Amino acid sequence: MRSFDLAPLYRATVGFDQIADLMDRVMANDVSNQTYPPYNIEKTADDAYRISIAVAGFSDADLSVEVKEKALVVSARKADEDENRTFLHRGIATRAFERRFHLADHVRVTGASHRDGMLHIDLQREIPEALKPRRIEIAKGEAIEKDVVDAKAVN
Repeated sequence: MRSFDLAPLYRATVGFDQIADLMDRVMANDVSNQTYPPYNIEKTADDAYRISIAVAGFSDADLSVEVKEKALVVSARKADEDENRTFLHRGIATRAFERRFHLADHVRVTGASHRDGMLHIDLQREIPEALKPRRIEIAKGEAIEKDVVDAKAVN
């Protein structure tokens, strides 16, 4: 894997710490552990998303979905199974896992459901009114003069 030096980014920018931290976090992740469990991220509407994770063999009690510090943390721990069972072939992985998804600003988890071996987590981006674009009415006719002091009144 390539390594990038982000020092020029830190020296030349102000206020972009989150982007640099995100790039550091992505490049530092262990690539070999990124395949289990498989998952999809889909866009279901303009500001809605769904994360679907294949969790075959796990019950609702085995799964945990939490939001901590702008990160969605999905983890699973399988309760100890009966040790008297002997497998001739064991192809269904039920090993413990923890998967993290970094959430952008104003994205919140709206719900989670578990059915047919899939864990579905719904997310919604909710932009505050102050950050939404707004239309400014253009006044017609004379220009509006605000806080203009008459020179004769001052002298």
